[in-house]
Amino acid sequence: MAETEQQSASSPEDEAPEAGTTYILPKKEISMVPDMGKWKRSQAYADYMGFILTLNEGVKGKKLTCEYEVSETVEKLVDLLGTLDRWITETPPVDQPSRFGNKAYRTWFSKLEQEAEALVSAVLPAEKAAAAPEVAVYLKESVGNPTRIDYGTGHEAAFAAFLCCLCKVGALRISDQLAIVFKVFIRYLQVMRKLQRTYRMEPAGSQGVWGLDDFQFLPFIWGSAQFIDHPTLEPRHFIDERVLNEHYQDYVFLDCIKFINEMKTGPFAEHSNQLWNISAVPSWSKVNQGLIRMYKAECLEKFPVIQHFKFGSLLSIQPARP
Repeated sequence: MAETEQQSASSPEDEAPEAGTTYILPKKEISMVPDMGKWKRSQAYADYMGFILTLNEGVKGKKLTCEYEVSETVEKLVDLLGTLDRWITETPPVDQPSRFGNKAYRTWFSKLEQEAEALVSAVLPAEKAAAAPEVAVYLKESVGNPTRIDYGTGHEAAFAAFLCCLCKVGALRISDQLAIVFKVFIRYLQVMRKLQRTYRMEPAGSQGVWGLDDFQFLPFIWGSAQFIDHPTLEPRHFIDERVLNEHYQDYVFLDCIKFINEMKTGPFAEHSNQLWNISAVPSWSKVNQGLIRMYKAECLEKFPVIQHFKFGSLLSIQPARP
């Protein structure tokens, strides 16, 4: 399934827009449920899905610890995420009556809001500096909501959109594929977990036990792709604690399961029913295809998620090119 869609969608190649491109500040375009058709037909949807699927192909059968190229841009992105991490340490939670949604998060977020453009400018090549305000919007959207102090798959999608934009302006290249997932996205995941724990963020639009995970989705897609054609580890093994402890540093799927087990109490089948069901699927390629279908249905085709997505010149609401 993934293969057929891939051909029509865009990938992280050197798709830099021509010189003289006018960048625009992204804004919301999906304000009512009937607008969802416009989103699914848009160039943004084709580019976003193409990006996710290209990375999915790239990580198939690869361990997190394998060797891959690390470009200067990737190093700069890791530094950017390190800065966000440091700001969390510098902004401890405040005493407040409510257990959830610590208001210190808003102080942390306002720092990002002030600095986002400068952080993005440091990552972009000098000749693409004009793209910074547009690209920075996706970075700001990727860390949760300061009003509700929540985080969910829509915020995660904004980070993938941020990386997709960096590909479209030519800052990231096709040779960065593995590093985008294994170095940049994994570092992002670590920072988001620290945010969630430090400020007790609420899950945005969580479906409780019927959702895949309270906060993330993409690491399960790419993580299942890593296992495709694995000689010994099958989907039934990921609920085995010994397998988790032995292999979580090589496979992001297992790392996510380990994190869930640390954060939740009680039987796994009860607090993470959807993931428990996955352990009964016979092969990782079926898991991977099923998760891609589920991601579209539960995240990308859900109005409460997509109403917050923003469109500019790089991720355009215009209909996809035939």
